[in-house]
Amino acid sequence: MIKVGVAGYGVIGQRLADGVAWQKDMELVGVADVAPTLPIRALYESGMKYRLYTALPEKKHLLTDIGIPVSGTLEELVQEVDIMLDATSAGIGAKNKELYQKYHTKAIFQGGEKNDVADVFFHGYANYEKGVGADYLKLTSCNTTGLIRAIDAIDRAVGVVKTAITIIRRVADPGDYHRGLTNALQVDKAPSHQCLDLMTIMPHVDATGILIHTPVTHGHIITPVVSTRGKISKEELLAIFNAHPRIKVVRLEDGFLGNASLFKYARDLGNKRGDMYEVAVWEESIVNSGDDIMFAMNIPQESVVIPETMDGIRAAMKMQLTREEGTAETNKYLWMK
Repeated sequence: MIKVGVAGYGVIGQRLADGVAWQKDMELVGVADVAPTLPIRALYESGMKYRLYTALPEKKHLLTDIGIPVSGTLEELVQEVDIMLDATSAGIGAKNKELYQKYHTKAIFQGGEKNDVADVFFHGYANYEKGVGADYLKLTSCNTTGLIRAIDAIDRAVGVVKTAITIIRRVADPGDYHRGLTNALQVDKAPSHQCLDLMTIMPHVDATGILIHTPVTHGHIITPVVSTRGKISKEELLAIFNAHPRIKVVRLEDGFLGNASLFKYARDLGNKRGDMYEVAVWEESIVNSGDDIMFAMNIPQESVVIPETMDGIRAAMKMQLTREEGTAETNKYLWMK
């Protein structure tokens, strides 16, 4: 049984904790954070199902003074586990790495950290084998994770030469106020980092794109235009996507009108926090443009990286040695098709 710890119990950290707890061949030892944030308060008030460790011992009283039990320090948690999942704010993970190295504990960092924090820039489907046995992995961002799922699936089926994408990006997560109250769209300079990250993991694909920030909170939408080695039809692309466990094909005709429809659907399914692990592709959005093909996909930004992080644990700990075996185990425990 692989023992896992989570540093940072925020938007991603709380979902990572659940993801590990659902893997039958892993044990979640505990989670670490610094203060009684809303997720920590919810953890406590819902029965404290995970052991909590303090990342700042000198501020332990912030938790204990209001009755939240603390099982130890982050340093102690690191010594109890085989691998840490670091979901702290950007820059904190790099500092935490010194602690992981001190105790020879493997770690996986999320997309906010710089690439040089890790030995391997990792994606469960595109380069699983590169992560096998690695000490430090870094996950791709939410948009890049979903984008690579789709591009990798097409590439393995017919070969991808290049892609140009537009990302319609939610400005903040639900509950966030740090981006302010806005009534505007903001364009980033091209190419977006998601394209550069895709080419880092899939260097044979020429990728470029534009990102537009929008004042919404539930999900990004990406529209890739893909040039393949041979012309591919809509029916062929649908078959590729329908066969992928982490891609869900949906239809406007069935009521999936946009990002809000998918979020409501996930809540109606009873998914915790309204999460979806799959990216969704709209069937009616798939269209040929000359020899190219384009489509629109939804990225559930709060939860999409959880399966690939579980893949990372499997690779780093050599639980499974191939992408087929590793992703299949993750999918099984996360109830994905």
